[in-house]
Amino acid sequence: MNRDYYEILGVSRTSDADGIKKAYRKLALQYHPDRNPGNKEAEEKFKEAARAYEVLSDREKRSRYDQFGHAGVNGGMGGGGSPFGDVGDVFDAFGDIFGDIFGGGFRGAGQNSRRTKSQSSRGSDLRYILELDLEDVLIESTKTIEFKIDGECLACQGRGTEEGYHPETCGTCGGTGQIVRSQGFFSMASTCGTCRGRGEVIRKPCKTCHGSGRTGKERKIEVRVPAGVSSGTQLRLNGEGEEGSRGGRPGDLYVEIRVREHRKFSRQEDHLITTIKINYLKAILGGESSVKTLTDEQILTIPRGTKPGAILKLNGQGIPNLRSGRRGDLVFQVEVEFPNKLKKEEEKLLREIAQMNGEDVAPEAKGFFSRK
Repeated sequence: MNRDYYEILGVSRTSDADGIKKAYRKLALQYHPDRNPGNKEAEEKFKEAARAYEVLSDREKRSRYDQFGHAGVNGGMGGGGSPFGDVGDVFDAFGDIFGDIFGGGFRGAGQNSRRTKSQSSRGSDLRYILELDLEDVLIESTKTIEFKIDGECLACQGRGTEEGYHPETCGTCGGTGQIVRSQGFFSMASTCGTCRGRGEVIRKPCKTCHGSGRTGKERKIEVRVPAGVSSGTQLRLNGEGEEGSRGGRPGDLYVEIRVREHRKFSRQEDHLITTIKINYLKAILGGESSVKTLTDEQILTIPRGTKPGAILKLNGQGIPNLRSGRRGDLVFQVEVEFPNKLKKEEEKLLREIAQMNGEDVAPEAKGFFSRK
């Protein structure tokens, strides 16, 4: 069972951004790996706090979390949904937070040599916008998407050098990519100016990737889209982001759903809203009307004495709920149509009805309607 993110950070649901940031800083200090060497429980709490901050510090993610809970920020796919495989991922994601706390390029004494670019590193996360029609969300479906990623250069296998050559260890930083200065309990690090953080110097760069070790690649994958998704729903695909470098694990792909507007139906949560026009006689006497749903035609019963603006429903003809699968309703707002002209016999009958009910109506010559 996933813990509540507000509970993890020890803040209320009304806390502002500064309060959330302050709470995360406190926990990051408390459970920092350098203060708890070898303590797996502290490491998990460190990553747990980072995940909570990652969601609650983002206005859009926080809104989805407040509305749908963990399912709203994990794409309804279940699981913990944490993007942090180890504490190094936390430092990569929130280095600015630690910089705010310690006044520099802080990674922690135990971290300053393991995350250099000359060593393996995790690939970047990617975001893909998937547009769907309203009809597409009625049932679970599989969509094929195509996009470009940044992956290791095939010509040099990610070395960044021409064939027969290899990167050389930077003599300035000794291959760490950083110049480290000790300051009390913590180590302060700055990027090496010679190798620009790579930890290596390339004398003969690859002609394909120009020494970067990375090239663009085309990707095509299939995405399972659950029934009932709405605009803003995110589906997280583990390991489908950019490739890691030098054997590092790939990033994740976040597929964000956008549902196109429908020409006839509007959506309110799991319900579909539309209008229906009925003749004034059917509104008075009742009857049945054939109506279109998203998938077919059905019969809608019109009760006697239906007034303009009345609401009629077809139960279970809306959108499936993302979590329960139960479908909402198809809701019709009634518009009553009156004729512009009346036939002579029709006007005569209406006047008789008005007289029978004691209604004082306008004389025929000044009537609201003119007959044919």
